[in-house]
Amino acid sequence: MAVTLSHDDRKQALTSIRRFCREGLELEASDLQAIALLEFFLKEIGPSAYNAGVADAQAFLRDRVADLEGTCSEPTFAYWPKGASVRRK
Repeated sequence: MAVTLSHDDRKQALTSIRRFCREGLELEASDLQAIALLEFFLKEIGPSAYNAGVADAQAFLRDRVADLEGTCSEPTFAYWPKGASVRRK
């Protein structure tokens, strides 16, 4: 699955890349250069981050499902206190 960004996220990412280039690398990146760099990151590095997120989600859900009985069960026949006997007249 290709990693994509919404229009707003893409716009913010390009602004951030240009700022990083200017402040962190002391060079001015054109719009075309920033777009090319973003596309490179999304295609080259994005899948690794995406796959790591999927693996983390799988582990989280696997742990929750494994403990489903402990977290989502109720005692049965719990109306009467344990050890209570039936009163007869």
